[in-house]
Amino acid sequence: MEKIVLPDIENLHKINIYKENGGYTSIIKALSQSSDDIIDQVKKSGLRGRGGAAFLAGLKWSFMPKTTDKPKYLCVNGDESEPGSFKDRQVFEFNPHQLIEGILITCYAIGAKTAYVYIRGEYHKWIKLFQNALDEAYAAGFVGKKMKGSFNTDFTCEIYVHKGAGAYICGEESSLMNSIEGHRGYPRIKPPFPAQNGLWGCPTTINNVETIANVPKIIEKGWQWYSKIGEPKHPGTILFGVSGHVNKPGVYELPSGTLLTDIIYSYAGGVQGNKKILCVIPGGSSMPPLRGDQLDGVKMDAESLKAAGSSIGTGGIIVMDEDTDLVKVLARISKFYYHESCGQCTPCREGTSWLVRILNRIVEGKGSSHDLDMLINVATNIEGNTICALGEAAAWPVRFMVTRFRDYFEERVNKEITLPVKNKVHSMRNTEFPLADIKD
Repeated sequence: MEKIVLPDIENLHKINIYKENGGYTSIIKALSQSSDDIIDQVKKSGLRGRGGAAFLAGLKWSFMPKTTDKPKYLCVNGDESEPGSFKDRQVFEFNPHQLIEGILITCYAIGAKTAYVYIRGEYHKWIKLFQNALDEAYAAGFVGKKMKGSFNTDFTCEIYVHKGAGAYICGEESSLMNSIEGHRGYPRIKPPFPAQNGLWGCPTTINNVETIANVPKIIEKGWQWYSKIGEPKHPGTILFGVSGHVNKPGVYELPSGTLLTDIIYSYAGGVQGNKKILCVIPGGSSMPPLRGDQLDGVKMDAESLKAAGSSIGTGGIIVMDEDTDLVKVLARISKFYYHESCGQCTPCREGTSWLVRILNRIVEGKGSSHDLDMLINVATNIEGNTICALGEAAAWPVRFMVTRFRDYFEERVNKEITLPVKNKVHSMRNTEFPLADIKD
């Protein structure tokens, strides 16, 4: 299987090696066609966003107005702050020039002359690596005003790297734009959508790093070639970041629709100690988890995972073995989303706090079955009631983990507690006698 985004070519991050392997020829091919032709090819290829929503990239590009007296912008989302997701940094490190070429083609297609690559603030190493590659591209005349001479074209494009400041919320597209503008990272109410009112009130398109990195190969080899890779409704390869209790964690580029069990056992080397799988989160920490005994036949593409009751998300596969403490895992995930909530929406601001408090109570052995019902209730009241999807990101792990592992959680809160009272040992179920009410 040919790798599209991360081919096994040594030193591909260097511009001369990239050029030797056909680099910067797709932009030349694209410039010989109309922008509508490029958009049409990306539409027909079936390329879907790799940032979580899996929205059709070409369709998103077509939302940009054809005529406007305002400048147009492209934002490339490399914030990648989702726990369990670490695939975009591989592009920054090992194939940055394909991303740059993809940016140029995308800007030409949508009529933008300026692009911002927004990179997670903690990615110091990868910010430096990508900036070095971008400097190489500028020096070679592939970016900026020198493009006119290099490609014999009137089209020019400036690309800027924008470093985030460590806020997960800025991975949300409108919050990302506010951050670039110098404002607080607050998500915006939609509509209007970015294509109508984006950066500085101008038409803007936002795509994920991996999404854009696919574009040069689509132009080079044709949409027909790309559309036949993997699942027809979600074609192409996907960068799967596998972490957790596996023998070989890492990023694996595989065709969409690859069996989840194949990724875990054939590529990631199976589970450490040959233990059973208790739980898998298939697309980053915000996606609904799956039970380990329900993984057979589950394929890694948007439609298949939707049918299985989860989502492809960012392709971050987190594997947990049979000895994992799911209560602590869920408490840790919930603490992250509580900490990263921007606080703009009351359901998210207050609800995430309640989730953390209830889960901590269960971790400390003071929980009850009523707490499990309350977790589901709070999560349900967050979901769908916030401006951005952080509400769902916080709610889904809790609602689906407690629902799908209810037996596990019930056993945890109903286990017998042994307490010394007046030199005697009394056993009691904490559902009948909440520990907070027990006196010495």
